[in-house]
Order: sequence, then C-alpha cells, then structure tokens
Amino acid sequence: MLRLMLAIARKDLILFFRYPINAVFRVVEPIMWLTPAFFLGRGFSVDGTAPGFAAYTGSGDFFSFILLGSFLGAYISAVFWGIGYSLKMEMDAGVLESNWMTPVPRFAFLVGRTVTSLVITTLNCTGVLLASWLLFGFSASGSVGRAILITLPMLGGLYGFGFTFAGLVLLIREANTLVDVSSFLVGELSGRGFPVTVLPRSLIVISLALPTTYAFDAVRAILLGTEPLLPPGAAALVLVAFMVVMLALGWLSFTAIERLCRARGTLGLH
Repeated sequence: MLRLMLAIARKDLILFFRYPINAVFRVVEPIMWLTPAFFLGRGFSVDGTAPGFAAYTGSGDFFSFILLGSFLGAYISAVFWGIGYSLKMEMDAGVLESNWMTPVPRFAFLVGRTVTSLVITTLNCTGVLLASWLLFGFSASGSVGRAILITLPMLGGLYGFGFTFAGLVLLIREANTLVDVSSFLVGELSGRGFPVTVLPRSLIVISLALPTTYAFDAVRAILLGTEPLLPPGAAALVLVAFMVVMLALGWLSFTAIERLCRARGTLGLH
C-alpha cells in the first residue's frame, strides 16, 4: 500500500513540475494577497505595532498573525482538494471504476493523492515564509518544533473531513463547489484571518466547535505569544481526540456511501 501511495504521489509531482510557471506562481500569488495585509497593518500601526489589534490578541504583529493563518489554511485546502477533487478528476477521465477494480485499498488511493498536495503546500509555504522574512521582516520568537507538533494532529483530523467529502463527491458527482465552500468556511471560522473572539455570538459557537480553531490559536500562541483560548497542551489533547474521532467517522461514512453508489451503479458516472 505504501508503494502505491508513493507511486501516485510521484506521478502527481511529475505532472505538477511539467508546468514550471504554475509552480512559480504558487509562491508569487500568496505574496500578492499578503502584501495588502502588510500595508493595512502598517496603516493602523503605532511605532510598528497595532495597539487595537493587540487588545484582542495579545500581540501587535498583525501581519505575522495573518501570515500564520494563511499558512495553516493552506493545509486545509490541500487536504480537501487533494481528496475530494481527485475523485472528480478520475470520474471525468472515466478511470475511477477501472482503478478501483484493482486489489488495492481505497485508503491508498485517497491518501496517495493528498501526499503530493501536502508536499507542494509545504514547499510553497516555506517559500512564502522566506519571502515574507526578506520583504516584510516576518519573524517568530517561539518554538517551531512545538508548533509542528500541534499541527500534525490537526492534519490527521482533516483527513477525516476529507474522507467524508470524498464520499459526498461520489454521491453527488460534483466537487468544485462542495470542496471550495467547505474549505473556505472551515478556514475562516477557524480564525484564518482574524481572532475568533470578534465573531458574533452565533458564529463563535460554531467556531469553538471546530478543533482547527484551537490549532490556529495554539500555533499563534507558541510562535507569536498571543493570548490562547486554551493552553497549548490542552489544545493538543483536543486535537488528538479530534483526529481519532474524525478519522473513524470519516472512513465509516466514506465506505457506507461507496457501498451505496456501487449498489446504485453510479460509481463511474460523472
């Protein structure tokens, strides 16, 4: 199974780097979006810090707050698009049924398509962080290792979401709108571009029910010194529990929907 996952990832990487201009724009485009955020933060800063923003978050570094949110949000998109949209591509190419007739676990197919997305996202985000350090003076004073340990269970839990969306893609045979809206809502309600404490009360309830919120919050607390919703250790426990539960529920929902589609004979339709 591991060999298959790596073979799928290798094939997708080869396809990605066949278009080098696209690879370059994966770094250039985030810088284009982040540049206005940098100057917006500077416009409301006093002596290099934003006191109003600091009152909400505990840190006056507006740009670094936005940058880390964009970094983590990119992984949400990578998992959602890597799993959900890859099935739609195989449907459109007419190869989904023939691929799944091979004696290979479905898990390998789904996860294999996301390996490339995660590798490319990591390279892309590293390039963006380096460019932000050179152009905008980004710096983080906390422990990068602790921040990575917080992020890993978040990614595991996102795979649970991804498996569920993969099942929905099989069922409704549409990926773009479903994955785009879902990844956007999860990212924004997790506080990708703002502290969740500024949300209306009705939306705060939803935000605090998303474990990704605690991942964003804990990583910022570790690296920037912001005031966390939960201590990073408690946030890590929440994320580990979230990972276990979501992986189990996501896989159960995917297998149930796949059986339903096979019974209906709609697996290869698009």
